Amino acid sequence: MGFPQSPTQEQKMESFSRARLEDNGDSILGSYSSWLREHPSALCTFEGIMKKAEGKEIAVFLDYDGTLSQIVDNPDQAYMTEKMRCAVREVADCFPTAIVSGRCREKVYEFVQLNNVCYAGSHGMDISIPLASSKSQDNRHQTRALDEKGDEIVWFQPAQDFLDTVQEIMRLLKERTTRIDSAMVEDNKFCISVHYRCVDEKDVGKLKQIVESTMEAYPTYRITCGKKVMEIRPPVEWDKGRAIEFLLESLNANGHCNVLPLYIGDDDTDEDAFKVIKRTKHGFSIIVSSVPRETVASYSLRDPNEVHSFLTNLAKWKRSASSS
Repeated sequence: MGFPQSPTQEQKMESFSRARLEDNGDSILGSYSSWLREHPSALCTFEGIMKKAEGKEIAVFLDYDGTLSQIVDNPDQAYMTEKMRCAVREVADCFPTAIVSGRCREKVYEFVQLNNVCYAGSHGMDISIPLASSKSQDNRHQTRALDEKGDEIVWFQPAQDFLDTVQEIMRLLKERTTRIDSAMVEDNKFCISVHYRCVDEKDVGKLKQIVESTMEAYPTYRITCGKKVMEIRPPVEWDKGRAIEFLLESLNANGHCNVLPLYIGDDDTDEDAFKVIKRTKHGFSIIVSSVPRETVASYSLRDPNEVHSFLTNLAKWKRSASSS
């Protein structure tokens, strides 16, 4: 098949002969070329990946920030390109597709603006799906509704009992971080993100101390770290890995057998999804990173530009396989 050419592994090895320290504090693991041998480019190995998928139904799961959009200083301006939107639309026309993000579901929808994908916000604690799956989870976490077209949808929200407390914590953090210039507290509905990408280095420690001291009154809540961000999550056993399990069960309940998950993400929170795929030995996990880093993902892509190329190839492969 005539897929667009991408940089060879050898070219990437020359460009990234030694790892640099990534801005979220990932440790240096050695040369990028050595890392690529453990996590080969999903573009360079595309034909092999698709060969493993023959006869299966692929379900595509995509992180947003750093995967479909570039990481930017202001998270409110993390827009995806129209080119990427077209690629995601084409993939969603070919495969069941979901966006799984730490952002609130409504914000992700504003960025993506596609109606042929499912949305899982708040690290999977806020999921909208077209049809209910009676097999998947406790019905008390599900709410049925109609979308703007009159089709039935289901909202699955396993952390809904913690919503009031999450909003209380958010108000406290917004009040207490006002004295830190450029600090930003983002309301992601069932979780909270405290961004410090634009905060002066000398103030980062103060900001972290404010967050940690505030959370002392909420000992069951978790603080996790991402790329220049601290995230507060409620005490519920749920993450992106559990989210894709829920979505896959929904697909299986609606007549899709032999489903292979394909998950692409760039953040530490995506490791929960990668671990599910590794544990089941079923599917494909792809980390988006231009530096070597600890991951359980099997494959890699360098940046959102390569994600776009991979998604374009994936849609072409499906159309070609269908026509033949």
